[in-house]
This record gives sequence, C-alpha cells and structure tokens, in this order.
Amino acid sequence: MYHKVTLDNGLRIITSPMPHTRSVSVCIYLGVGSRYETAAEAGISHFIEHLMFRGTDKRPHSKDISGAIEGVGGILNGATDKEMTVYWCKVAQPHFEIALDVLVDMVLHSRLDVNDIEKERRIIIEEIGMYLDTPQQLVGMLLDEILWPDHPLGRDGAGTKESVTAITREQMLDYISGEYSPANMVVSIAGNIQHEATIERVNKLLGHWPVKKPPRPFVPYIEKANPRLIIERKETEQTQLCLALPAVSLIDPRRYPLDLMNVILGEAMSSRLFLEVRDKLGLVYDIHSYLDHFQDTGALTVYAGVDPKNVETGIKAILHQLTLLKEPVGQEELNRAKEFTKGRLLLRMEDSRSVAGWLGGAEVLSSRVMTVEEVVEKIDAITAAEMAAVARELLVSEKLRLSLVGPVKNEDKLLDILKI
Repeated sequence: MYHKVTLDNGLRIITSPMPHTRSVSVCIYLGVGSRYETAAEAGISHFIEHLMFRGTDKRPHSKDISGAIEGVGGILNGATDKEMTVYWCKVAQPHFEIALDVLVDMVLHSRLDVNDIEKERRIIIEEIGMYLDTPQQLVGMLLDEILWPDHPLGRDGAGTKESVTAITREQMLDYISGEYSPANMVVSIAGNIQHEATIERVNKLLGHWPVKKPPRPFVPYIEKANPRLIIERKETEQTQLCLALPAVSLIDPRRYPLDLMNVILGEAMSSRLFLEVRDKLGLVYDIHSYLDHFQDTGALTVYAGVDPKNVETGIKAILHQLTLLKEPVGQEELNRAKEFTKGRLLLRMEDSRSVAGWLGGAEVLSSRVMTVEEVVEKIDAITAAEMAAVARELLVSEKLRLSLVGPVKNEDKLLDILKI
C-alpha cells in the first residue's frame, strides 16, 4: 500500500503508487497545532497557516500561489487542527512536480510580509467573529472548554480576538524555526507516481533543509474535576446542544470498538439517534455523534439542534440511547455497523487525496501507519460483548458534559437529568 523513507535530516516521506488513477495528491503534514501553543500565543499555528498562502519570494502574491495550481485545474488548501497542520494539493498527474514545488515553496519560503500579516490578522478576527455568531460552531467551542478545562485542548484553534491581535511577526518566526522543521514533518504523496522518482524529487527539494531547533512537546492532559454544564444564552429559534463524555486516545486499543459503537449510535441515517430521536420522536432536524481521538485523550460527542421547549425531552432521549449501548447489540446490527465502517473506509481509498491524508496523518500523529487490511481485521474481530464492556467503562454519569446555546432555562433541572 505504501513505502516510507526517512531522509538524513529526519524528514519522513511516504508514497503510495496508485497507477489506475489520473491524479496525484501531495500532503505536507506538520506535528503542530493549537495544543502546542501557550495561552499568550493562542491561534498562532492557524495564523501561520493562513500566511503560508500569502506569498513567497518566488511567488510574491497569493494569486501567484493559487494560480499556479488552479491554472492547471488543481485544488490547493490547508488546515490547522489541535495536533497537526496540513498543506495539500491535488492535481492531474502531469502537473505533479508543479504541485510539489508550490507546497515546498510555501512551507519553506513564506515571506511573512508585515502588510500581509496585518491583513490576515483582520481576516482571522472576522473568522473568529463568524464562529461566535454561529450557534452550531459556538456550542462545540463551549464543549471543549469543559471537556479540557484550563488546557490548550480546551481552546479554539483560531485563538481569541485578543490573542490574535497581540501575536507579532517575531513570535511567528521563532515558532516556525522549531515547529516547521524536517524532523516534525511528513510528506505524503499518493496517486499515479513512481516511488523512486518521487523520493528523488522530494530529496532534491527538502533533503538539505537543516534542523534549526527541536519542536516543542505538547502539554499532556491530566483529567481533573470538570464543570458539567456550560450555557451561552441567546435568543435563537433553536437551542444547539452538545452532550459529551471523555473517550480514548488515538493509540488506545479500545478505540476500535468505540468507533464501531459510534457508528451504531449516530454516524448516519440508519443510526439509533437518527431513527429514534429524529424519525420516531420528531424532535430534531440534525442529530449525529462523532469521536475525537488525540494523542493522549479523546471525546465522544452527540450534537443536536432542538426547539427550546423540547430541550429537556431531547436530552433525555439522547441519554436513553447512550444507556442502551451498555447492553450487547444484536448480531445483525453489529454486522451492519461493521460493513458500513469497512465500506466507507474502502471507498475513501479510491481517492488519492484520502490515501495521502490517511498515511500522512497517521505517521505525523503516531509514527505508525496501519494498512487498510489491518484495520479491517480489527473491525471484523470486534464482538458485541467487547463493545458493551467499553460502553460500561466509558459511559458514566459523572463524566457527562453538556453545552448549550440558545434561550435556555431551568439550568438546575438540566444538571439533574444528566444520568446514564
């Protein structure tokens, strides 16, 4: 499925030849995100990611960067998460070298022009304002605050208006010198490529890149007494809510039965939450569950938007579905969840961007890439009893966390019903 080479400077390169495709996807992953930031520099990873698209000496304007890729029909983008930053590009196979050259140029030679910094600062402040004005976004941000209080994981990746206003160019250059280094980077390339030629090309561009200083470690999360409820009162038509519990890390073996349990709970239109809370009870339009797996912690979250008068009823309905997970599921439902999970995984692997993301993301976060076959084997081995045991261990009343945005009343009553 893939080949991995580590250059002398520590840079890891992963290739996955897909000769049946007409595309090539290049992903540059860096092991840095918002959880690596101090409170004073909150948002700096995201700020820098924005600036990488602003211009280099070779391509001095943002239109020169985007135009180089879009001019050949390609796609260029980036993202900053809590634990990693990625720059990626997907192009038709004949334009592979252009894509690689543009991404490397951005990451190594961004100008961080003073005028660009000030423009981008204003843009990010507008982005933060948009999130704060969007109840569906705000409710998730509030949830993080009570899942990981007083910890970088509990902060929004974009930072705050105050922190973004205070970040200086000198701070950025110092941050880049440690975090943007070959030992903290993975270049993942998938598509219609040849392994040896690809390694040679990447080595030519990045093999002589020196290590300036080691990347900083992240601050481990140590579980402690958390607030159970957080509310932002707004006069909205709907109340947005997130109901969550701490979960397991990226490398915890319980991850796989928990992932399968989440499929049963709220992953799609055939999930229990969708069928019971939406179709049967008619309480919501949008309801789903999702998992976050970080390097040392995680969370299981249910999101829903409900009429303010139905908040208590909706929460009770969700809690009931969580409680039911403590009992073994039937074989038919288990088999459906397994086939759903394997099918979605296999479908993803038809796309070069998904393959490059799968390989690069796993390598930068855990330094270990599992093949699709290995994951499928783990899924097939999960039993109903194993899933129920994980549910009983993790789905515990005192660990429930609830965030709400809307015209919320009866705060004490909501705390009283947080039981599973």
